[in-house]
Amino acid sequence: MIAMILAAGRGERMMPLTKNTPKSLIKVKDLALIEHSISALKKSNIIDIVINIAYLGEQIKTHLGDGSNFGVHITYSDESSGALETAGGIIKALPILGNKPFIVINSDVLCDFDLSKLTLPVGSLAHLVLINNPAHNPNGDFSLVNNHQITNIHGQSYTFSGIGIYHPDLFKSHLGIEQKLPLYPLLKEAIANGQLSGEHYDGYWQDVGTPERLELANNS
Repeated sequence: MIAMILAAGRGERMMPLTKNTPKSLIKVKDLALIEHSISALKKSNIIDIVINIAYLGEQIKTHLGDGSNFGVHITYSDESSGALETAGGIIKALPILGNKPFIVINSDVLCDFDLSKLTLPVGSLAHLVLINNPAHNPNGDFSLVNNHQITNIHGQSYTFSGIGIYHPDLFKSHLGIEQKLPLYPLLKEAIANGQLSGEHYDGYWQDVGTPERLELANNS
């Protein structure tokens, strides 16, 4: 299994802390955010990792190198000419990620979900980990029906954790086009085709997207 860590964002909401430091290198409990992500993957025996970089990306490369100091192998997908958003960044990295399902996690999320248990059900192009709605997203993103099928919000809502497993075919209609592309339109299409599944996780999860949430993470 190969995994991708999303680390190309500018971290605007984290300013001024991200003025001279990429968000993924901001420390939580003496470890850079992205090191927490790497550690979680390694614990799940996932050691082949792709990291997309853009804003201050050279700092990330200098800090992590080829990953050997962390017991993993890191390949970088360079978006320094302009960050491509989530789906655009994944599409750019597909030649590295290969033609089998792969895991994608946000570098600014802390979670104790066991990534080794993340699998793609038959018939799904993506499978997302959903969590209880945090205070900053009270209305949620999706609902679950029939235990694992994701729908647009209908009844009980949940928030997308930033952790998921994807089949390359989810992105096939956009291959060959390097452009900014958010993930949600592709997920919406998968919902319409009954090809988006998910599971609810009620363990530890913390988005570290603002200075206030950074403080919460450091004090948790």
